Amino acid sequence: MTPIAATNDFVIKFANINGSGSASANELFAKCILRMGVPVSPRNIFPSNIQGLPTWYEVRVSEAGWLGRRGGYDLLVQMNPQTWDADVAGLASGGYLLYDSSKPLPRSKFRDDISVIGVPLMQMANASWDDLRQRQLLKNIMYVGALSVLLGIERDVIVRLIGEQYHGKQALLEPNVRALDLGRAYVADHLQPLALKIERRDCVGGRIFVDGNSAAALGMVYGGATVCAWYPITPSSSLAETFQKYCVTLRIDPATGKHRYAIVQAEDEIASIGIVTGAGWNGARAFTATSGPGISLMNEIIGLAYFAEIPVTIVDVQRGGPSTGMPTRTQQADVTFCAHASHGDTNHVLLFPEDPYECFEFAAAALDLADRLQTPVFVLSDLDIGMNHRLCQPFAWDDARRYDRGKVLTAEELEAGRPFGRYRDVDGDGIPYRTYPGTHPARGSFFTRGTSKNADARYSEKGEDYVENVERLQRKLQTAKALLPQPVLQRARQPARHGAIYFGSTSPAMAEAIAKLDADGMHVDALRVRGYPFADAVREFIAAHESVFVVEQNRDAQLRALLIEQFEIDPARLVRILHYDGTPVTARFIARAIGTRMQPVCVQALRGDKVA
Repeated sequence: MTPIAATNDFVIKFANINGSGSASANELFAKCILRMGVPVSPRNIFPSNIQGLPTWYEVRVSEAGWLGRRGGYDLLVQMNPQTWDADVAGLASGGYLLYDSSKPLPRSKFRDDISVIGVPLMQMANASWDDLRQRQLLKNIMYVGALSVLLGIERDVIVRLIGEQYHGKQALLEPNVRALDLGRAYVADHLQPLALKIERRDCVGGRIFVDGNSAAALGMVYGGATVCAWYPITPSSSLAETFQKYCVTLRIDPATGKHRYAIVQAEDEIASIGIVTGAGWNGARAFTATSGPGISLMNEIIGLAYFAEIPVTIVDVQRGGPSTGMPTRTQQADVTFCAHASHGDTNHVLLFPEDPYECFEFAAAALDLADRLQTPVFVLSDLDIGMNHRLCQPFAWDDARRYDRGKVLTAEELEAGRPFGRYRDVDGDGIPYRTYPGTHPARGSFFTRGTSKNADARYSEKGEDYVENVERLQRKLQTAKALLPQPVLQRARQPARHGAIYFGSTSPAMAEAIAKLDADGMHVDALRVRGYPFADAVREFIAAHESVFVVEQNRDAQLRALLIEQFEIDPARLVRILHYDGTPVTARFIARAIGTRMQPVCVQALRGDKVA
C-alpha cells in the first residue's frame, strides 16, 4: 500500500453526529488553512433534524484554486460509529483514517490499503474535564489540534482564530486552547506527520470567505429593501435572520434612532408573499426568502403580482424536492417551476447567481429589476451556495449608484395633466407607468385587480382587452432580456465543435471539468447563463456548435426545457448532463459524463474512481 502524498491538494471528510458541536470545530479547521494562504472549499452535509443523526463536513484543499466538490476523499476523520462502515469504505485507497481510539475496535473495522491513526480523544477529554458537555465539545478541538500536527498547520494561526471567536470570553478561550494543545502534544509524542501536507502560500489574495445567504441579505440592504416578510424554512432561514442583523446596524436613523425597516416573521409562506406584495404595491422595496415548498404555497399571490404588475423580489434557496423532499440537500430543481409560477400563461424573470459575490450583486439587482419591470423577480440560489462558505471576490458598491424605481409618475407630472392609464404601453416596451398610493389627491388612482382589465385598469371581459394585456406582458419579458445579467462565455484553447451551458452553483465544478477535458484533448466552449429570459447570445452560442451539453442539478433537465421553449431548438442538439442525488455536482462527474459522450474512451479520473 502506497500512502497518498500531496501538498495543498486533497480532500478531508469529517464524519460527526449532528448536535455534537463539531460544526464550529470543523469550520475552524477550514479557516486555519485559509489563513495560511491556501484556498479551501468546505461543504456541510447535514440531516434535517436537530440532534443525533449523522452529519458530514468536507473540506477541499486546492492550491490551484478549484472550489467545486472534487469527489472522493483522502483523509477521513471518523467520529460517528453509526456511519463507520460506509465512510471507511468510501476512503480512497492509500488514504488516511483518523479515529478516536479510546475504545478498541476489531481488525475487521479497518482496511489494509489505508493508514490508520488512532488518538484517544475521549479518554484525554475525560481526564481533563469533569463536565460531560464540555468533554464532548472540547474533544472536537482536540482532533483539530491532532490534525494540525499531522498536516503541518501552524499553531499560532489556530490560536489567533480561537481568540477571535472567543474574544472577551476568557472562560471559553482557555479550555479551547488547552484542548488544542492536548491534541497537538499527543500526535507530537506518538505519531509521525502524514504525507498530506499544508504549506503556507499566498493564493487567497483579497478574496473573502462568506456564505451566499449572508451575501444576499447584505445585497438586499444595499439594494434598498425596507420590508422583509418570511416564514422559516431550510435552507433560506438564515438569509432573513442575517438581513435583520444587518438592518440593526445599517438601517437605524442616526438622528432619530427610528428603525427604517420592517421585518415580519409571518404565520406561513402565503402570508409572507401577501405582505411583500402589498408593500411593493405601496412603493416599498420588499422581498421574501424561501425554498421550493414555500414557492408552492405562494403561487396564487405570485400570479396576482404578475398580472397586477406589482414589484416583488423572491429569493428561492433551492433544495431537493418534490414535496418535503430532501430539506438539507441541494438541487437546481425549481427552475421551470419559478419561470412559470402560478396558473395560466405566466413568465417570470429569473437570476442565477454562481457564488456569494453574485448573491450580493443579484439581490440588489433584483430589486431594481422588479421596480423597472413591475413584476416578480426570482433569485435562484441553492443550499450549496446559500449555506456553505465560499471564497469570492469582495463585494463592491458605488455610493453614487441610484436605485432604478422604474416608470413612476410624480404629483407634478399628474398635476400638469400627464395622461395616465395604468396598463397602457406608452413606450412600446411593454412596461406601463404606475403611481404610488396617495401621490396626488385627485389624479393617478387606479383599481388594482387580478381579474382581466383594459389599459385603464377598468374591469373588462372583452377578448381584445385580455389579448392586448397578456401580449403586452410578453413584450415586457422581451424588454427584460437586455436588462438582465448577460451570459459569460469561456472559449476553449482550440476551436470547439461542442459547447456546454450551465448555471448557478454548478460553476466551480464546471470550470475544473472543462480544464480537465481540455487537458485530455477534448475542447469544449462553455457558456454560463445568468438570467432568464435568455439573452440572444445564448441562441447564437447554440447555433455555433454541433451539439451543446446542458449541465444541471435536477432530474428533468429543466434549464434545457426552457432553452427549447424559448428558442424552439431541436431537442436532439441539447444533450442532458444531469446530477440530482442531493450532493453538489463534482468535477469528476461532469468531466466523465461529457468525455464519454465526446469519445468512447473514458476520461481519466482525477484520483481514484469516484464519480460523485
